[in-house]
Amino acid sequence: MSQYYYKVALHCLQVNLPDHLQPDNIIPSFSPFKCEEEGIVLLSMDVRTGEALDVSGLDEIGLFDCGGAIHGVYQLDAGGYLFSISLPGENAPLACQMISNSDFSQCEAVLTGEGLHSHRFGLNNALMMAYAFAAATADTLLIHASVIRHAGYGYLFTAPSGTGKSTHTHLWYKHIPGCDLMNDDNPVVRIVDGETRIYGSPWSGKTPCYRNIWAPVGAITRIEQKPENNVRRMQAIEAFATLLPAVSSMKWDRRVYVGICDTISKLLRTTPVFWLGCRPDEEAARVCFNAVAVCRD
Repeated sequence: MSQYYYKVALHCLQVNLPDHLQPDNIIPSFSPFKCEEEGIVLLSMDVRTGEALDVSGLDEIGLFDCGGAIHGVYQLDAGGYLFSISLPGENAPLACQMISNSDFSQCEAVLTGEGLHSHRFGLNNALMMAYAFAAATADTLLIHASVIRHAGYGYLFTAPSGTGKSTHTHLWYKHIPGCDLMNDDNPVVRIVDGETRIYGSPWSGKTPCYRNIWAPVGAITRIEQKPENNVRRMQAIEAFATLLPAVSSMKWDRRVYVGICDTISKLLRTTPVFWLGCRPDEEAARVCFNAVAVCRD
């Protein structure tokens, strides 16, 4: 077993791999986040290959559709959890099971599937969930969003899958000079010394954008498809209700849920949140930019 360390949004992760699994092969998106062992480790994950564990005697919390992949969640007697992670698709095979303690500081991933694709998918999802829930009480949010950077600030766009987040950030990149993509699916928001920051992460959906960078948040915008391009700033209550479903959470776990709600409340004290109804065109990017970019000053 070999130890590897990664830093994501200033949080250190330790991944312990058996010798037949090489990190650059099984979790290649983590390569830009490599670091030396230092400070406090947010979570440690032991990884092995093996047969699926029997869950028939466990208390099932539920089955959840996570982007077409079904995750089963089970409560353990000691207060921890067991997650069963399946590949995307109907009746898809199991790829991984993750066992955690109650605060996700100690985890084990059992890669149950066959082949490199299954191993990558299972371990990547296990690490993503463990990170989100371990960091939930550390002013940190793993958020479903696409992020563009302009003039040193990060602009987040949230919406359900298929609504047009990536399309809109591409329109900024194409039509607003000086833009670059930070992450296209699961960036990390963290409040550091009272400043809301957006960090790149090893998780970026279908777009391979794994950048170890950060920027102060300029604004967060919720997108809806509309026949006309309109933008408005949300009030705090509406903004909270908009952001909460976009964050990786577990409503049944008080530690995780309260931590996430507290972080969103802190974020809203300094970070503007907008609603954008838009078409997928150049005007939409310019209407949004002209509304949200002024807030950074």
